[in-house]
Amino acid sequence: RSSDLHTTVGVDGTVYKKHPKFSERLCKALKELAPSCTVKFMLSEDGSGKGAAMVTAVAARLAAQRQQINETLAKFRLSSEQLKEVQARIRTEMDKGLKRATHEEAEVRMLPTFVRATPDGSERGDFLALDLGGTNFRVLLVKVRSKKEGGVTMVSETYSLSEEVIRGTGTQLFDHIVDCIVNFQEAQGILGSKLPLGFTFSFPCRQTRLDEAFLIHWTKGFKASDCEGCDVVKLLREAVRRKKNLDLDVIAVVNDTVGTMMSCGYENPACEVGLIVGTGTNACYMEELRNAGKIGRA
Repeated sequence: RSSDLHTTVGVDGTVYKKHPKFSERLCKALKELAPSCTVKFMLSEDGSGKGAAMVTAVAARLAAQRQQINETLAKFRLSSEQLKEVQARIRTEMDKGLKRATHEEAEVRMLPTFVRATPDGSERGDFLALDLGGTNFRVLLVKVRSKKEGGVTMVSETYSLSEEVIRGTGTQLFDHIVDCIVNFQEAQGILGSKLPLGFTFSFPCRQTRLDEAFLIHWTKGFKASDCEGCDVVKLLREAVRRKKNLDLDVIAVVNDTVGTMMSCGYENPACEVGLIVGTGTNACYMEELRNAGKIGRA
């Protein structure tokens, strides 16, 4: 913005150089027009000659930098044949990950989510959603109506998770989560209402039911004890019981890829893939149940 500009102006020309009062009047006019700006005028030394050489020098520097960048990136560029080879290898690992006999040795683990269908537009109701995937934790009230009635509306609140909470005990972490839920319900005037709840838990889990997922290991700086290897829905329900006078109907636990797919699937029924591209990368898709040989009980 011109109101707080700090810059230097290169200047050349016979009027500026030879008129005895021009530079003084120019500075005075600039001060009146933009009093908060700090502008320094610098007389050019052979702008038409030295300046042309400097343009050429900068262009050469940028060209050298671009060449260095291209040489570095060249190592990461894949040909069509290489891409097809990667595709074939991933497909092989996906097939191994789906089969019960080869799942453990597969590079792509193909963890089941137990989500059996995508939205068809007939869904209605009020729902609570929890979103735990980092040092901020969200609680949402999601109202699903027909599109004539406004479609999907959401109210949310974000709560911070301190280092003490994420690196303390599992009891501390899940008690804090429940305290945030109570705070949100009080603010929305729904405390005491037993609404169906979905829990987005964006950490590696071994899921055995739609409402049962065992934490494999923490990531993203979380170190809460007595959680790894445990069912996170059970930990949440136990924290609810400790709170007393609170009843939550936990229906599903999902990760962020599944949430992304289902959210977009409500708007576009053709959406059957979810993709996260961020500090980490993950994906999910709707698979034919007959191909998911590793799934035990549902």
